[in-house]
Amino acid sequence: RWIKFEEKVEDGGERWSTPHVSALTLHSLFELRMCLQKGTVLLDLDAHSFKEIIDKVLSGQPEEQASRPELRDHLAALLLRQPQHQPTKAPLRALAELGLGRCRGKAKACPEPRAQLSETPLKEQLRNRFKKKLPPGAEVANIMVGEVDLLQEPFPVFVRLREVVALGSLTEVALPSRFLFILLGPQAKAKAYHEIGRAMATLLTDELFQRVARQAEHREDLIAGTDEFLDELTVLPPGKWDPSARIPPPSCLPSPNKRISTHLREWKSHCNGNAAAAEDRPSLAHPHSSEELERTGRLFGGLLRDIRRKAPWYSSDFSDALHIQCLSAVLYIYLATVTNAITFGGMLGDATANMQGVLESFLGTAFAGSIFCLFSGQPLTILSSTGPVLVFERVLFSFSKDYSLDYLEFRLWIGLWVAFFGIVLVATEASHLVQYFTRFTEEGFCALISLIFIYDSLKKMLSLAEAFPINWQYQTNDVTLYSCTCNLSSPGAAHRSLQTPVAAPLSHSPHLLPAHIPISPQPPAALAGLSRAQCLDQGGHLLGTSCQYVPDVALLSFLLFGGTFLCCTALKRFKRSRYFPTGLRKLVSDFSIILAIFIFCALDAALGLETPKLLVPSELKPTNPARGWIVLPFGANPWWVCLASAVPAILVTILIFMDQQITAVILNRREYKLQKGAGFHLDLLCVSLLMIFTSVTGLPWYVSATVISLAHMESLRKESTTSAPGEQPEFLGIREQRLTGLVVFILTGVSIFMAPILKHIPMPVLYGVFLHMGVAALNSIQFTDRVQLFLMPAKHQPDHPYLRHVPLRRVHLFTFIQLLCLAVLWILKSTVAAIIFPVMV
Repeated sequence: RWIKFEEKVEDGGERWSTPHVSALTLHSLFELRMCLQKGTVLLDLDAHSFKEIIDKVLSGQPEEQASRPELRDHLAALLLRQPQHQPTKAPLRALAELGLGRCRGKAKACPEPRAQLSETPLKEQLRNRFKKKLPPGAEVANIMVGEVDLLQEPFPVFVRLREVVALGSLTEVALPSRFLFILLGPQAKAKAYHEIGRAMATLLTDELFQRVARQAEHREDLIAGTDEFLDELTVLPPGKWDPSARIPPPSCLPSPNKRISTHLREWKSHCNGNAAAAEDRPSLAHPHSSEELERTGRLFGGLLRDIRRKAPWYSSDFSDALHIQCLSAVLYIYLATVTNAITFGGMLGDATANMQGVLESFLGTAFAGSIFCLFSGQPLTILSSTGPVLVFERVLFSFSKDYSLDYLEFRLWIGLWVAFFGIVLVATEASHLVQYFTRFTEEGFCALISLIFIYDSLKKMLSLAEAFPINWQYQTNDVTLYSCTCNLSSPGAAHRSLQTPVAAPLSHSPHLLPAHIPISPQPPAALAGLSRAQCLDQGGHLLGTSCQYVPDVALLSFLLFGGTFLCCTALKRFKRSRYFPTGLRKLVSDFSIILAIFIFCALDAALGLETPKLLVPSELKPTNPARGWIVLPFGANPWWVCLASAVPAILVTILIFMDQQITAVILNRREYKLQKGAGFHLDLLCVSLLMIFTSVTGLPWYVSATVISLAHMESLRKESTTSAPGEQPEFLGIREQRLTGLVVFILTGVSIFMAPILKHIPMPVLYGVFLHMGVAALNSIQFTDRVQLFLMPAKHQPDHPYLRHVPLRRVHLFTFIQLLCLAVLWILKSTVAAIIFPVMV
């Protein structure tokens, strides 16, 4: 059988082979061409059953065959026999039938060899699970070849029905048929007939020949289609490969439309060579130039065009989210957003003396993200605080402190000016400049942000190792020397009471052996076990060789970190594995991040060690009690500050514009096959208006987060649910909708009330998810593939398309310049000048 690739029934007739590319003999194709040229060809035959087809086929034969009625009756009886199909069985059913007879003594399960063909489908056809792999509207082509004693010459017939007809129990799957090919002939040539039948089946699975066969009006059209197939044929020389070897299906097939356009260009070249040569030249159009970025020449013209483009899709932006894949995306991006909010909130608190902290980060993320998802042009974008914004906040706070200015009021005026400048950029259609962003810029920015995610996750884990240090000088033989006790005497009096110290062993330390406790004249209560916190609260201090070490926590944290990363990667790739049914594999892949988090949270809970957990604010009040929820524009700073704020606002505007638009360009790449269009002007307007609200309320500023947004889109990839055996699922695009992002940010806001649940999630597990996101984003760009080429000998390099047309030294030079620029950007972002790094990009 063929769908796109050939499958054979293995010896013994118990199973189908793995799908493989058909390897045909050149002689069989020439024989097939001869059959079409000299045999019977019936186009647009009007018949409604297989018996009627056979009657019309046999009645149209040459006179020497028609004059032998016994031969005609014999052929009709032979062709109307019930064929024996090889059913596709589920693994569990195959195991249940192991050792049992093939027919189990039941005539219904295995038809008699001489049984008559049924005009209605059998139960086995209707229950055949193989039908799930066929796309909607699929048809069946039937090929029947064999030997007949009474025939003196081959009997080839090609039939195309006027209308598709269900042929009863003839086909393996109960689907209608349009094409039939019959080849019967004298004995001693069974192998040749079989190869001709394979050649016809391969032709009928070819998209170009299908189009020819459907539109053919004469026999010559079919022969011309066969000749086109022969023109594209590739011949493998004998002796250089094994003909019995099965060629596995390729991971990527050329598009049928591309093959058709190639044939059209070749046809045009015979008519007008100059026109064909012009079409072959590469287009000079920019990869990002589209209707979305064309200038209208009117104020807010681009914004109005964005609104008109997105408005018809608004209702479907919610209905398209009714899919289980969106649930996995919500849980995945929610945990990533919460972790990111805690991380940036903590760093903002350190940089601004808690004028902005974790709570402000949660509230700002929830509000800004929700509004952006409701009204933006690209709702798949995830808003977050970014590194350059954090650097600017730190510099602004230090400047305000040095010059005795109120930080929040100064920041309010900067935010208002940024919003004004942003609206001006929207009005003047400045997003038109996005079309000049090249692959060099996109890949440099994406690589930098991805490396920052990877670096920060590793840095956080190393900081855990410092907080929970490991005793690298531990010796098993010296186990009796390790102890930690609480000395309740003051450090200054310790030398005066060496003989009668007041010491108590620390509680909750089962792995540490307390030192010998001498008799103390103090009351017995002083000898009770004290925890570390109780000891320090009572003014004591810790004594012993093990007090500064925390056993097992750092090691387990690294195991959770690495295990989560590897588990996320393995489960994400599980969709491409050979195990379990396709639906289960896809479900596991969609929920890979959530499954990995649950697995390692359960492992952490089972071991019971006090690893650092996710802590979220539980009270709705400002982190710094000295500030309120509304920032007043006047009163704390001199009047001229509102005007002087325009200078730093210009720098922030450039930062916001570049950060936002580069991320938007990356998310709206053509390879994502987005159907609802982008909204560069509308996105920038939403970010600008949100600057007003976050500045007035003293919440962090937000812009598109590249890595989390890419992870959001990757979690919403759509692939074809029906694919031929051996064929890779076709990427259909992204599930474009607004609901996943909206739910993520709403959950982020209510996380304050879910602190008792979230506190059970270990931070190393979330850092492992961050590492996976960074690595996944880094692997999604061509830059990573080109860097790997530096380490590969030429003969082992992958067959990338650009390596076929660009000299390798130029590829290496381009990559080296990118690496050099990336190193400069990394150095720049590590200094105070990081606020201008988007301009450098």
